[in-house]
Amino acid sequence: MDDTRDGMATVFRSSDHTAEFEAETIMGMLQSNGVEAFLKGLDVLPGAHEVEVMVPEAQQARAEELIAEAREAGPAAAEEAERASEER
Repeated sequence: MDDTRDGMATVFRSSDHTAEFEAETIMGMLQSNGVEAFLKGLDVLPGAHEVEVMVPEAQQARAEELIAEAREAGPAAAEEAERASEER
């Protein structure tokens, strides 16, 4: 993604019914890999708005690389990585 504001870049944006869950998963994955990540757009009614994951512009390329790798590896790899991070 290419949207940047105030030194922050949007690396994920969605308004799908799973957007909040997916954004939180992406944010956790980025943070566990040393990338500062923030959620924008959370609300009391999930799915009724747009959710974004934002990172500092300086970390945008790394964040996009990690997201692409995670999507390529698929859901099973994400679950395995989450279990591994919980065991630390």
